[in-house]
Amino acid sequence: MMMIPDLTYISAPMVNQSDGPFRLLTRRYGATLAYTQMLDPHKLLNDLDYLEFHLRDLQRSHPDLDAYTRPVVVQLCGNDPDIVVKAARQVQDVLSSDLNLGCPQEHAREGHFGGYLLNKKDWPLVESIVPSSAKIRLCSSAKTTDFGRLLEHAGASWITLHARHVSAKRRRQGAADLDAVRELKEALAIPVVSNGNVRAFSDIQNNVTYTRADGVMVGETLLGNPRLFSGSCIQDPVLMSLEYLEMCKLLPDVATLKTIQAHVRYIIEFQCVRRPWYSKFRLALNNCESVDDIETLLRGKVSRWRGRAGNLVDGVPEPGGHEESKGCDPDDLGYS
Repeated sequence: MMMIPDLTYISAPMVNQSDGPFRLLTRRYGATLAYTQMLDPHKLLNDLDYLEFHLRDLQRSHPDLDAYTRPVVVQLCGNDPDIVVKAARQVQDVLSSDLNLGCPQEHAREGHFGGYLLNKKDWPLVESIVPSSAKIRLCSSAKTTDFGRLLEHAGASWITLHARHVSAKRRRQGAADLDAVRELKEALAIPVVSNGNVRAFSDIQNNVTYTRADGVMVGETLLGNPRLFSGSCIQDPVLMSLEYLEMCKLLPDVATLKTIQAHVRYIIEFQCVRRPWYSKFRLALNNCESVDDIETLLRGKVSRWRGRAGNLVDGVPEPGGHEESKGCDPDDLGYS
């Protein structure tokens, strides 16, 4: 069995959002482990541009960021054992690979992978594929604990449970069932990671206390607050965005412009979506054609739109301001 990494705080695999600069940003602020987005094994084997792009994402580093580049887990999808194993070898310099058994999207249903392999009739197939770990959702046709035992016996070193059922129409159907996480943890000898129901750092603590999970994986909330795992107060969104852009400059050609724009939008939106200038910001951000354009937008127009809070961008807040959100003043940060 492989050496298991620190599973305490995990940055989740997110479509087009788990790029190297963002993974490193979350690692800088407390994530003990980060996943790539779900990768297509067929493309890793047959599309050279796709392979080179994702290898660059995994391999490119900078002396200032070396402490955060590893560990990283590559998440793969698929239903063909040979293809998945061969694809994993293409990225074998990373810590480990994870099998996606939770993707609810329509293309996963059509391709018969992800969360559509949870039916009991597909369990023998899954058993032949499982790499180092697996991320699953709740089973509908049988007990999730029984599926967990199968994965454990197949050699999974840990399991992450997003405790909701698969639905192509709705990503979320109510709150995640933390009782199911607790049951899975009690049933298995290997580590179990809980995924779901986290909006603040206190939710992480409450989740672990209740489920007794070995760690917590967070996705969407990290997009808005990459410092979540640090347990500190939310940072000014423009400063956080600029820090992400700096990561992108240190790791060029790793994240696409579309991905970078989406990250900046999420960070600003998390705190400022109800501000009167937000719609203007969205339009201006979409018109940016480079990282430098985005930085100019943040330091220029956005700072002017925000007024007093905009002085934080230069690191010199006005008297009474809060450069690092120490006072968590909603007006300083652009909260609604």
